Amino acid sequence: MNTSKKPEWPEVGDLVIVTVNRITDYGAYVTLDEFGKEGLLHVSEVSSSWVRNIRDFVREGQKSVLKVLRVDTEKRHVDLSLRRVTKRERIEKIMSWKRGRKAEAIIRSAGEKLGLSLEEMYEKAGVLIEKAFGDVYEGLERLARESSAVLVNAGVPKEIAEALEPVAREKVRLPMVRVKGTLELQCTKPNGIRCIREALLSATKVEEAKEGNIRVYVVSPPKYSIIVAAEDYKKAEKALQKASENVLKTITKAGGQGVFKREK
Repeated sequence: MNTSKKPEWPEVGDLVIVTVNRITDYGAYVTLDEFGKEGLLHVSEVSSSWVRNIRDFVREGQKSVLKVLRVDTEKRHVDLSLRRVTKRERIEKIMSWKRGRKAEAIIRSAGEKLGLSLEEMYEKAGVLIEKAFGDVYEGLERLARESSAVLVNAGVPKEIAEALEPVAREKVRLPMVRVKGTLELQCTKPNGIRCIREALLSATKVEEAKEGNIRVYVVSPPKYSIIVAAEDYKKAEKALQKASENVLKTITKAGGQGVFKREK
């Protein structure tokens, strides 16, 4: 969601999220979700190929990404196109829209705790977050990953930043990075299989496992894959290193041997 004053009408060329309300033989009437205005998707703008049945492309209640062709503010009408929207544009617009809705929900929730309206929260914090991070949700991701200090440093009042922090930590799903490596383990002892199993389990018992998701898979004995997912590469690499070291230490102590190789 844009924190600056929202325009009343979209501009020609804009991508908009719409909800299909009514379908006729000549097109579909839709509501522009972000503007509350009605628009028309003419049948000629549904597809580049022949449209035998418009319902093969859109249906009532469906949300879709359309491109603005014309805007008539006097008639309060917008002409739209589906065929001029590329697959990449559609995906990027949906992602941006979803991030904006999530950001709005977080800010609204924090505002309710402070007794501030959504508009007041955007005026006091949203504008500053967008200015500092380029995108409100991006700023909330940083908040969830770090602390309220990142918003305070951006000029957001401390009280608001502290109210946003627990909500962001609960609602924001942080992107994860993955790193992996291969372990080659051998143990010729009578209980060798058990020793290898215990060594592999030791990978998940390191302290760093609390900050990263560590998993071990059998590739083809004696090779085993170890994969770590974490919030950033620094944490992931540290967890991978500690986990692999723990495995090698455990197998060596049991009388076996092992080698670790970091994969790109």
